[in-house]
Amino acid sequence: MKEQQAYAETLTEIRSLMEKSSRFLSLSGLSGIFAGVFALLGAGAAFIYLKAPYADYYTRAINADDSINIDFLTFFIIDALSVLVLSLGAGVYFTWRKAKRKGLKLMPKPALRLFWNLMIPLATGGLFCVVLGYHGYFALVAPCTLIFYGLALVNGSRYTLNEIRYLGITEIALGLISSFLIGYGLLFWAIGFGALHIVYGALMWYRHER
Repeated sequence: MKEQQAYAETLTEIRSLMEKSSRFLSLSGLSGIFAGVFALLGAGAAFIYLKAPYADYYTRAINADDSINIDFLTFFIIDALSVLVLSLGAGVYFTWRKAKRKGLKLMPKPALRLFWNLMIPLATGGLFCVVLGYHGYFALVAPCTLIFYGLALVNGSRYTLNEIRYLGITEIALGLISSFLIGYGLLFWAIGFGALHIVYGALMWYRHER
């Protein structure tokens, strides 16, 4: 009986070491929660800026003379970048804090693999959204950000916590639904980047950090 228990403990330890060497486990659920809060604040700022029903918000990107509304695009670019910078800052801080508490390196090899597997779909999606804007398809930008973000999460999930994969699948589904409901992209964006991040961040914190 004691030998079986010793074997089980040894196997558990080997599995833990293998998981640490292949996966980035310092990702904090709190970073997801804060990213969701910042996204909701950004969406709220956009709703206040629009001062009109959000269903036709994308039509304001083009002026009556078919020229680009620079003020409109400038606001949304600054709004999105602010959310991104704040979310990345929170992510780095809470990940660093979790890694320090567990005595792990902040940037081990799995973290670098996670970074590159996230960046390939994200960079592709970002450039594709620029192409959509260039051709005037502003209504599809929000759905595409959700879809490519979800693809990035699924692609990088094998190098980190399993919850990331399910979050990615949910983001993809939400983006596809949003692409059929043209004009409600801002609302779906708030749900995908805001509410879902908070829900999954809280789940990750509950399962791995509390």
